[in-house]
Amino acid sequence: MCKVSADTCRVDLGSAYVLIVDVVVALVMEIIQIRAGAKRNGFSLCLFGIAGLFLSALWLMWLPDWLKLAGIFLTSASLVTILIGWLKVREPVFSFELTRKELKYLHRFGSWRLEWSNIQRVGIPRVRRGLTHQDMELVGIRLKDYEPLLAVISPRLASNILMQQRPLLLQGEDCQTGQCYSETLLEKDRFKGASGKEYRGIVAMFANRMIRIREVLGYDLFVFASELDRSQEEFVALLNACQQQAVNQ
Repeated sequence: MCKVSADTCRVDLGSAYVLIVDVVVALVMEIIQIRAGAKRNGFSLCLFGIAGLFLSALWLMWLPDWLKLAGIFLTSASLVTILIGWLKVREPVFSFELTRKELKYLHRFGSWRLEWSNIQRVGIPRVRRGLTHQDMELVGIRLKDYEPLLAVISPRLASNILMQQRPLLLQGEDCQTGQCYSETLLEKDRFKGASGKEYRGIVAMFANRMIRIREVLGYDLFVFASELDRSQEEFVALLNACQQQAVNQ
């Protein structure tokens, strides 16, 4: 599916190896699947939590009353560990699927997909810190047209993305007034696309958020590093290589 050209190669042999393996797999299966980093250690956390509950039960049964408070804390920590593990287990095995035609994002709240021809550029957003600019732990995707995305994204996933992007929207803003949240985080619930089609509700708010966050960070969609099975640089290089191959076909 995707071929890595010379301009996408890196000095890091480990990174080059990852890209080459992805390309070989894609040539055979015609798909590249990116494992979801958020799913890691889900079962392990559940097991640790269950073991903690067992120990806390023994603690509360056999130890004196003045030590029971510690047993209650252990029980609470075990329940939280089980909950976190369960949430991880619920995540899809793969966070992305790359095919000849499109890039597909998978989440427990839904999915979205983009044709390669609708992606303007992919990169790592940067934010200003004092006199310097620092890379964020994100991969940004800038679109040519919002409407193909709005047509396929579910309101539930759009709502989840809106909540995730709140801290990102404030990255490039000065909050000296203390009113940043009230001024910048409420989006209009109506949006009119380039085709003239009108959107309402959560999907329209999502479209308006993409417009505003592009002004701050230069991209429309964002992928957190925790959702990937590789570094941001490797993922960006892979997407660029796949897009270039799709354009050249």
